Amino acid sequence: MMKRFTIHFLAAILFLAGYSDIQAQSSYQKPPKSITDLVNAPSTPSVSFSKNGDWMLLLERADNPSIEDLSKPELKIAGLRINPATSGPSRGRGTENIKVRMTRSGEEKQITGLPGKPDMGSFSLSHDEKYLAFTQTESNGISLWVVDLGTFEAKKLTDAIINDVMGNSLVWTPDNQILVKASNPSRGAMPQRPAAPSGPIIQETTGDAAPSRTYQDLLSDPYDEALFAYFMNTQLMMVNLDGTKKAIGSAGMIKSMDLSPDGSYIMVEQIRKPFSYLVPANRFPYDVQIWDKSGKNVKTLAEIPLDENRPTGFDATVTGPRNISWRADKPATLYWVEAQDGGDARVETEVREIVYTLAAPFTAQKSKLATTPYRFAGIAWSDDTFAIMNERWSRSRKEVRSVINPSDPNQAKKVIIDRSSDDLYNDPGDPLYTENEFGRNVLLRKGDLVFMTSPGGSPEGNMPFLSTFDTKTKEQEILWRSQAPYYERVVKVLDENGSEFITIKESTDIQPNYWLVNTRKRMAPVQVTNFAHPYESIKGIQKQLVTYKRNDGLNLSAVIYTPAGYDAAKDGPLPVLMWAYPREYKSKEVAAQVRGSKYAFTRLSWGSPIYWVTRGYAIMDQTEMPIVGEGDKEPNDYFIDQLVANAEAAIDHIVELGIGDRDRIAVGGHSYGAFMTANLLSHTNLFAAGIARSGAYNRTLTPFGFQYEQRTYWEAPEVYFNMSPFSFAHKVETPILLIHGQADNNSGTFPIQSERYYNALKGHGATARLVFLPNESHGYAGEESILHTLWEMDTWLEKYVKNKNEIKKETE
Repeated sequence: MMKRFTIHFLAAILFLAGYSDIQAQSSYQKPPKSITDLVNAPSTPSVSFSKNGDWMLLLERADNPSIEDLSKPELKIAGLRINPATSGPSRGRGTENIKVRMTRSGEEKQITGLPGKPDMGSFSLSHDEKYLAFTQTESNGISLWVVDLGTFEAKKLTDAIINDVMGNSLVWTPDNQILVKASNPSRGAMPQRPAAPSGPIIQETTGDAAPSRTYQDLLSDPYDEALFAYFMNTQLMMVNLDGTKKAIGSAGMIKSMDLSPDGSYIMVEQIRKPFSYLVPANRFPYDVQIWDKSGKNVKTLAEIPLDENRPTGFDATVTGPRNISWRADKPATLYWVEAQDGGDARVETEVREIVYTLAAPFTAQKSKLATTPYRFAGIAWSDDTFAIMNERWSRSRKEVRSVINPSDPNQAKKVIIDRSSDDLYNDPGDPLYTENEFGRNVLLRKGDLVFMTSPGGSPEGNMPFLSTFDTKTKEQEILWRSQAPYYERVVKVLDENGSEFITIKESTDIQPNYWLVNTRKRMAPVQVTNFAHPYESIKGIQKQLVTYKRNDGLNLSAVIYTPAGYDAAKDGPLPVLMWAYPREYKSKEVAAQVRGSKYAFTRLSWGSPIYWVTRGYAIMDQTEMPIVGEGDKEPNDYFIDQLVANAEAAIDHIVELGIGDRDRIAVGGHSYGAFMTANLLSHTNLFAAGIARSGAYNRTLTPFGFQYEQRTYWEAPEVYFNMSPFSFAHKVETPILLIHGQADNNSGTFPIQSERYYNALKGHGATARLVFLPNESHGYAGEESILHTLWEMDTWLEKYVKNKNEIKKETE
């Protein structure tokens, strides 16, 4: 007995010692080897198939960057993160190798001549698929490279001239030239901050309401404006396969460019002043110009004003033309949409949006193509007699799809799908596409039949299927469906009948791989990739999709993981880590639907809770936390009550299964899941500990809406107060670990949210720990940061959850 006491006492002392002086702990730590090995597991290549599916590109990603990489100079301006040394994004995880694999034979070709220190991205195949263009990020900029897919050799085409500040940096022409966005060669040296300011920083409003969300990294002074103008200073260039290049058009602050399908015209979006200190660059004023191939502006289609004064609500939008794009089925025809309600969703009107078109040479008047009483959500093109228009209304979750005849705008559109976008069980799926003669994606169809793939939601979980949808009868015929015990989905259809296709197939312990399936020949499926299982140490863990009921009868679900060989009857209950993310619904029926698949491969991301199955925990992942407000009722009016009821039901179920120890359950989440965690600890004592990563805890700091809340603070102050964990910091009695990226760029989750919440907790005597990760954004990227985050979580769980009873017993 004395020996047992000594062991437990020493264990308690060790746990307490680890946290005895939290201010002294400043170096990066690593979690136990079982977790570290999983984090360092090799990543699986991404796959991209050729048009006919005869071959595929295998792109091998680089490892997580080091904290040294993340600590390089970075500009945070106008909502952008810019690497000043490269005129490109400051954060990213490039590709380090390229291979080509033949689909049927399995033969692999290694691309030779790749950069010495590969950091590749922006991959783009030429229309004839003879060449692959990509960018390479170097220490002093971004260069353009090309792979000859006949010889499988890569070569460098340009020096580090590419400007990738806002992406969309290259596009192929039909004759195998590459149009790129390059930094203006004449832009000179980067502006230097003046030794002293030229004057005060002033903003003024003259009575026009300008509600906006809490954006990060905005312009803050004239020097920021100068930097933004400098790094946006772009020159379009046409690059030949021999590396020669010529300037196209005039330089300017070009944020995007897109070739017409026939390559005759270039649509260019150019930002202009005035800039804004309230909204990011994508809402700055800009002109939409149509250039010919030489760079001459033949049409200024629109002059879009500064977007500061948008109405509130998720169905609000801008006035004037938006979503300007090329029709995929025409050589050079533009289409766009214009709101008829002033962009204000609260305005009652029968025609809320009108879709217009305009064909080359762009000298005629715009033509009305279609109208909608909702918000326009895009068009899937086929030909001049058939297209599918998508419409949405976020407030009610309505989704409508209609067939239109582009050649006859007077012909009434035919609604073929009218559903809730949240309704997984009745989701017919999304159309499949094929490439037309212009190299653009158009609908894969056979007469009135459109080929679709659906997640196949059901009470048993997702079972994806391939189907044809008859747009005349609205009947759907399932051609193929995933079968247990696998989770399999179609990624590419290879023939016009939908009888030959490529799938990606996986199961709980079977790494996803690609398969060639032919249902007409009734031949056995052929595996076309052989990616190895990256997580050998967790191959035997157990996974089950469970369902249970909330106290009001609402069906809930979760995925439970337990250690390999675990038997509840023999081994007894385990400590539990419950991980969740709340969602709002407008229908109880839809909220009760089972989501996910019990057959999906157990893939570990950097922030996954599943690591702790190797530490003897049961993991309750994807724990459904629905918040329902039907009809005119708003979900968030019932947020706390329903959140608590969800948690109680989940705990009761895992305890009733004999898997979970009621006294040793932790709850955690990231972003809105962190917000959920803090709320649960504010209003219950259900949990032994909480882990909240990168959350928002004071909703008065996001006064013009958050998540799915469309009301402002002034319209619903009691909702904002009651949903803010900050308001109830004095009630928290459960230990809570707060982790936050110090460079969080997510709207609403400023690092000050965690700082002020921690101060409130500390001021009321709560047990809390705050960890700021230097140079990390909303999602953590640096290897050291990821490992340290997992160490923090593991130490917290071991102390306050797994060993809670022993420490309490030995210290009494």
